[in-house]
Amino acid sequence: MILAGGFGTRLKSIVKEVPKPMALIKDAPFLSYILDQLYKYKFEKVILAAGYKYDVIESFFGSSYKNIRIVYSIEKEPLGTGGAIFKAAGLIDSDNYFILNGDTFFDVDLESMEKMFQKGNSGLMVALKPMVNFERYGAVVTDNTKIVSFNEKKFCKNGLINGGIYMVNKNWLEERFVGKVFSFERDILENRVSKDDISYFISDTYFIDIGIPADYIRASEELPGHFL
Repeated sequence: MILAGGFGTRLKSIVKEVPKPMALIKDAPFLSYILDQLYKYKFEKVILAAGYKYDVIESFFGSSYKNIRIVYSIEKEPLGTGGAIFKAAGLIDSDNYFILNGDTFFDVDLESMEKMFQKGNSGLMVALKPMVNFERYGAVVTDNTKIVSFNEKKFCKNGLINGGIYMVNKNWLEERFVGKVFSFERDILENRVSKDDISYFISDTYFIDIGIPADYIRASEELPGHFL
């Protein structure tokens, strides 16, 4: 599942008239780079949870990308990340599935992450990225087996951040449904971290979040070469 419903408010000064995942990186939408990553791992089906200007995404990608079948879950009204996930989950066939953010590229070894998830007893695993000198993201605190806390955003000299890739057990998440409109990050991750074992997968690999203009420009410079 890819969350592709964001408005891209902070990008509107340089990216206009398209949803954030459709922001052009060289000659291709940002979303195509995420799909290329999934294609590399031989994924066969992707659910695009879309909302804002979803027709732009649907008219470009249609029902397939390379060998990946694309199915759309459309929000007619904003549901938050949690509501979007629950709406789209009805289109998921498997017991476990990945959730990715449509405005973030994180080059995680998804096969290794899945294997670690299946070996453990957690219903939710979060991919974490080591980072230095950051304040745009909240630091994630872990122990040997699970996440202990998601800290507020503030300057941190070094630490781990939430990289925006999750693996979840479908039944586990359905049991924690909290309403039609809610935030996955706040109402599931932050609220459940002290009650449930939320596991993690650390990946010190390429990461870019295009949520602000400076990082969008950096992605435009870096991402095309990442796939050479």
